[in-house]
Amino acid sequence: MKLALPSVITNITVPLLGLIDATIVGHMGTTFYIGAVAIGSTIFNMTYWLFGFLRMGTTGIVSQAHGAGDDQGMYDALFRSLSWAMLISLILLLLQTPLLHLALWMMAPEGEVARYATQYFRVCIWGAPAMLATYSLTGWFIGMQDTRTPMWMAILQNLLNIFATLLFVFVFGMGVRGVALGTVVGLYGGVAYALIEGRRVKSEEFKLLWNNIFSWKCNSNSSLFTLHFSLFLRTLCLVAVTVYFTSAGSRLGTLYLDANALLMQFFIIYSYFTDGLANAAEALSGEHTGARNWEALRSTIRSLFCWGLSLALVFTLLYALAGPWFLSLLTNQETVLQTARPYLPWLVAVPFVALPAFIWDGVYIGMTATRRMFLSMLVAAIVFFSLWFLLGPSNHMLWLAFLAYLFTRSLMQTLLFRV
Repeated sequence: MKLALPSVITNITVPLLGLIDATIVGHMGTTFYIGAVAIGSTIFNMTYWLFGFLRMGTTGIVSQAHGAGDDQGMYDALFRSLSWAMLISLILLLLQTPLLHLALWMMAPEGEVARYATQYFRVCIWGAPAMLATYSLTGWFIGMQDTRTPMWMAILQNLLNIFATLLFVFVFGMGVRGVALGTVVGLYGGVAYALIEGRRVKSEEFKLLWNNIFSWKCNSNSSLFTLHFSLFLRTLCLVAVTVYFTSAGSRLGTLYLDANALLMQFFIIYSYFTDGLANAAEALSGEHTGARNWEALRSTIRSLFCWGLSLALVFTLLYALAGPWFLSLLTNQETVLQTARPYLPWLVAVPFVALPAFIWDGVYIGMTATRRMFLSMLVAAIVFFSLWFLLGPSNHMLWLAFLAYLFTRSLMQTLLFRV
């Protein structure tokens, strides 16, 4: 719990930030803004999630090195990850125009929504170096069993974001561009704090480690490329489901796009709470794997599920009792609220269905068992798309396919666990 609680606090700030953005645009006078920020956010989630291996892979490698007492391996992993982050960021900045066109083609938003989404994207893309560096630094700190520094980094990041967004939107009247610029300001502020905290690495060690940044050695059992490539493929499946979910809602109409964007906040809030437990699982399962202490690993997993089931029960009750009230906080657009309310029962089912998937993700990342993660996600994605195309285009069927996808992830990862 010393590891999990700071991670929960860290992750709480992320959905709070999304809620602030959603609430601000929900009160800006037109439903086009809600859809535009939903589209823009999905583009960046889609893009950044593809490179989530920068965090997950770093945590797994560092936590195992920590368990094995390999200090050199811990620092090597950090600098390799940061180098990849900067290289990928440069590529994203150079290819931003084709990336935007591809994303808009895939999600097919209506004219005004597309225009505002483009404004959001053109500003937010300049936060890519900070975002990917955040992945690397967060993964390293968690692997070192330090979840407090990522907590303070995220809190600072999101406070800056909220303050800047309110300033740019309501004082300077920048509209959607102000929402995006607030995000960029927050990202760079958080990274600056993390780099200051990371100065524990001495200058002499930095010179030595720089020579090994592009070393492909991960550990005695797997290569860095194999580890990252499996995580990349796993994340690609996740992104495909998430992007198509938004795209399907968009094709059903702007009201459904807006309603699903607000409803998805329920899932996001829950996921970031359970990700706090998953982060603890990454650090501890990696340490136990590095030390080859399998009994301690099994004990950790049992504890994680005990805490997770309690958390799922709390969220189930909250969503069942306070769902309509929470929706009304997100927007005052009555047409959007009327569209969203019939789909609240699907959100009530999310906590228990999704819980095992989140916890097993953390365990597998710590164990660097990334091929099993990819296989589980691949099967779950196939289930999602199969149900959607077989059952027909309606928003209820879309949510049913999404719940089936979460359940399949949970089931597959449970069946594939072994040490």
